[in-house]
Formats: sequence, structure tokens, C-alpha cells
Amino acid sequence: MKIGLICILLIAIITKETAAQQRCSSVEYQQAQLQKDPSLQYKIRALETFTENSIKNKSHNVLSRLDGGFVIRIPVVVHILYHDPSEDISDSRVMEQIEALNRDYRRMNADTVNTPYYFKPVAADCNIEFHLATSDPKQRSTTGIIRKYSPIKTWNEDDKMKFSSSFGDDAWDSQSYLNIWVCNINNVLGYSSFMGGPANLDGVVINTSVFGQTGTIGSYDMGRTTVHEVGHWLSLIHLWGDTNCGDDLVADTPKQSTFTVGCPSGIKISCDNAPNGNMYMNYMDFTYDDCMNMFTQGQKERMRTQFETGGFRYSILSSRGLDAPLIYELPEIDYPPRWLYPQIFPNPANNELTLDLSYDARWLGKTVNLVNLQGQIVKQISVTSKIQKIDISRLSRGMYFLAAKRSDGESIREKFVKQ
Repeated sequence: MKIGLICILLIAIITKETAAQQRCSSVEYQQAQLQKDPSLQYKIRALETFTENSIKNKSHNVLSRLDGGFVIRIPVVVHILYHDPSEDISDSRVMEQIEALNRDYRRMNADTVNTPYYFKPVAADCNIEFHLATSDPKQRSTTGIIRKYSPIKTWNEDDKMKFSSSFGDDAWDSQSYLNIWVCNINNVLGYSSFMGGPANLDGVVINTSVFGQTGTIGSYDMGRTTVHEVGHWLSLIHLWGDTNCGDDLVADTPKQSTFTVGCPSGIKISCDNAPNGNMYMNYMDFTYDDCMNMFTQGQKERMRTQFETGGFRYSILSSRGLDAPLIYELPEIDYPPRWLYPQIFPNPANNELTLDLSYDARWLGKTVNLVNLQGQIVKQISVTSKIQKIDISRLSRGMYFLAAKRSDGESIREKFVKQ
């Protein structure tokens, strides 16, 4: 009996830790950035001081319209990075995600009926909307959707997806756009940059599997991972303040001990927050998508404060990203490679062999070996082109192997016949 109880407790602990790891890693991301550049903490503190003072003195705010019905419209650019063709998500799925953002930030979600009666007085229409950009930073026409094939199969939380130089895609001007990168991230559903961080890293990263409202993970298929991460992008903190009974710096969200797993019901008391308990249906918790349904008035105020004069997102208000473009031109088309692995042809070959590495530019500059059946290297070639021509005219007839290995562990071993 005791052994069974211990097993149940272990499973519960493991499940909870797994959920924390997978749902959002924005806190760990910020900590890693601060380790790289400790000076960022001074920018973060200064911005937080601005936010606190602005909220305290909101009655004197020149842009007091931001407190009320004025709708903030944010231009969005979605960078879709795919390796496998199945990861090249459709335009309709992108639109699903934009609709989900507007649904939840405008409190037009049908599941508002699930907000407990005791929290409904503080539930908020944030009057923030998201729209795909119509003009790029050079005021050329755009759909707001960038598609790019990448040889990277799985990304980590190291921001490499944010740079073309590392086979990702460069951010658009973060003073004018919300950048969203959609890619296959390892072990996490999403993470966000933070106020005060580097401009070229600004935006949110979302796992392909949970982007839109037709994701492949059933518990996270309503687009609310992106809703959550954009909340971070707009300065919101997890409800538990990322520590036991911590402070999320919002007055109308009850303190709670930690994140919530799954889809609970009823009142859950922690941190002396009786009688109403945890606000686990808030978008800044870790509950399943279909159990989230609200932001609060305090969260609304905190987010909108970032758009006041001097706020970190103030420049968005003058963005031209939603203007009619000044230049109309056909967008560049991203042509994916015809295959996702090395190809050699013709095979058999007489005088010349072609090695097609168009699926992975990381082979450029590397060395490829031609090896006979005895394991001897008979020729070495430095790869100078994605379509590499190899002279085999001086090889004797017979079977050979084309072999190479990179420092990251990727390798090539292809058999061919010299006629």
C-alpha cells in the first residue's frame, strides 16, 4: 500500500515538473540572458519603476486614453521555419492564431461563461488587437508571413532561430512589429523575450505543434500558448511570481503557491488566498487551453502602460506596419530542397559524380572522402557548392563510398559505382 502511494506521488511530481518544463520557459530564458549580460538587470529595473509609477499616477497620464476604450493595434510578422514539409504550416493556421489572440485579448471568447462569478468583476477586455503586417520595414507590401526552409531539424532556447546567419530568420524592427517565430523547439512549447532585452531578440518563439487552433497536442490546441507568451512580451509575469507565493506585480490576481497543471475545477486555496483561491483560469497560469479564459483589469493596465510615452512598447503606436504599402512587388519565394537528405547522381557514374547538398548549407567548407571497399581514402574533396561536382575519371572501376562527418555529429555515407 505504501509503495503504491509513493509511486502515485512520484508520478504526480514528475507530471508537474514536465508540465512546467513544456508549457513556458520564459523565466529560464531571462535568467540565461542575465547571466550573459548582467547589465540588463538595470534596464529591467528602470522599466519596472516606470511601470509602477505610471500605474500609480495614471490619472495624470497624458495618454490616459490608453486606460480606456482606445484600441491598441499591433502589427505582427510570423516567421515560419520548417525542416520537414509538414512543419510549413498554412496561411489559414496563421490566421487561426491571430484570431485566437484577438479573441482572448478582447474577451470575445465564448468560454467567458466559465469565469467564476467571484472573478468576473475583474475580468477584462484588454482593448489590444493583433493584425498581420501589410507593410514591411521598407514599406514594401507583405502578407506578414515569412516562410523559410532550414536545415535545422530541432531548435533550442538559444535564439538561433532569430538569425539568418544560423539558418533562422532575422527579426523585423521590434520598435514597430511583434515578431513571432514558429519552429520545432526542443522540449518546450514557447518562450518570450523580456522588456529591456536586446532589440534583435525581441519577440516570442512558439512550437509548431501548438501554433494556431489545430495544433497536434490536444491539451494545447486553442492557440493559448501564444496568448500566454505574448502576455510576457507585454510585461506580464506568471501568477505565482515564479517563486512560492510570489508577486506577479498585479493587484487583482490572488497570490498562489505555484503553477497549475491540467484542468482543475472548484476553489483551490493556497497562500492564504481564501475565499476565492487560485485564479488558475488566467492566461498567465499553466492550465490546459480549454481551462483558460481571462485576463484581469490589473493585467490589462500593466500591459497597456507599456504603450504610454516612455513605455517599452510606445513606438508600436507609430508603427507603419499596418499602413498601405508604398511599394508593391512580388514576394520572394522560398523554394525548399527537393529532398531532405544527401543525393548523389548519376549512379552508376563514369567520369563525374554530383553530390546534392542543397538541403543543408552547413556542409559548405567541409571535407568529403571517397573510400574504396578496403576502407582506404582514395580522394578528398572540399565542398564549395551546394551542388558539388566530383571528378571520378581517374578512379578504377568498382564500388566506393562517399563519406563525411561534421563536428555536430551529422554524417554522410552514400554508396556509388564507378563504371
